[in-house]
Amino acid sequence: MRGRVLIIAGSDSGGGAGIQADTKAVTCLDAFAATAITAITVQNTLGVFNIHEIPTNIVQQQIDVVLSDIGADVIKTGMLATVPMINAVADTLDKRARNIPRVVDPVMRAKGGHPLLADDAADALIARIVKGATIVTPNLPEAEVLVRREIKTIADMDAAIQPLRALGAGAVLLKGGHLEGHQLIDMLITPTDVMRFEDARIDTTSTHGTGCTLASGIAAGLAQGMTLQDSVARARDYVRKALETAPGLGGGHGPLNHSHTVKL
Repeated sequence: MRGRVLIIAGSDSGGGAGIQADTKAVTCLDAFAATAITAITVQNTLGVFNIHEIPTNIVQQQIDVVLSDIGADVIKTGMLATVPMINAVADTLDKRARNIPRVVDPVMRAKGGHPLLADDAADALIARIVKGATIVTPNLPEAEVLVRREIKTIADMDAAIQPLRALGAGAVLLKGGHLEGHQLIDMLITPTDVMRFEDARIDTTSTHGTGCTLASGIAAGLAQGMTLQDSVARARDYVRKALETAPGLGGGHGPLNHSHTVKL
């Protein structure tokens, strides 16, 4: 096992997304996962039924004690939910982890549509968390919020490249899972290049936690010393096989198979 990832995100009682998916992904990719939990969600494959936000001072203390003892090679952020939480996490990272690479999954909605980011929090997320990150991993609806423009087609994705670069992250993985049709495209956008990953859509309802899993897979790769490009490629392969071998649990958006064999 090599590479330490500190995950700052919410808990999913159904085990398919959030801290649970993050920890499974990092562990199955042979890195070490530590956590700072920002919220407890009451959810299963059918939806989110309640959310209890952890006090910000407790979240800060979780980050502090992990970094002061275990340390981290990469920070991965997920659900931060509110402006006070965003500011508390950002203040602590500025103080304790300014030079640690940061992978940002800009979580805004659960798979079933329940909001996981307050309406007034997008600007704070951009200014305090996205800016300066090593990579941010928005899906198309999240990217629309970040750049304030409609992104429904591949042409729209191309048009959003410069606005996404302007957010101030080192790279952006723009995920095309919400595109219409059988072929999907993801774009890894860096300051000087755009790498395109194209795949056939996998016909499944077991898609809960794909964003969390992908971002944590990238974080694991970076923590292990892999390049950004290789970290993204391996994480995408990991998620695709996790979709293909999903256990089919629950009556809604089911979880992935995080424990499948992966080439490390």
